[in-house]
Amino acid sequence: MGFFDKLKEGASKAADKAKESVEVVRLTSQISGKRKDIEKHYIQIGEAVFQANLSHDLSAAEPAIITFSEQIVALQKEIDELEEKIMEIKDEKDCVCGKVVPIDTKFCPSCGHKFEEAPAAAAESTEEPEAEAVAPASASSESQQQ
Repeated sequence: MGFFDKLKEGASKAADKAKESVEVVRLTSQISGKRKDIEKHYIQIGEAVFQANLSHDLSAAEPAIITFSEQIVALQKEIDELEEKIMEIKDEKDCVCGKVVPIDTKFCPSCGHKFEEAPAAAAESTEEPEAEAVAPASASSESQQQ
């Protein structure tokens, strides 16, 4: 491989890393916005409870509490999904002990937890027997035709 090929490959890798970084920043920004929305909902719940307390009827705040709580749960799910996307981009995964480790790690260096085989690898291993099952069938049909 020549010097210019290596240079071109390095530039390509740098461009890929830059794209990943931009995507991570974009997702992190979305997470930040959703967390601000959650804080607003907490404030709205507090205001509803306060107003209900002033009127000496706390049950009046219940519909607002339920509505805002449901919205908070939905926002938290969206945040979890965005954090998973960030982990995928960075090729990382969470361990049961709370540490973040590279995606291809088999054992956690912190607690020793053994990770299960990756779902993509498991899917590939289940596809291989099907391919083998199809191959003999086609081979037998070829021998029948001859």
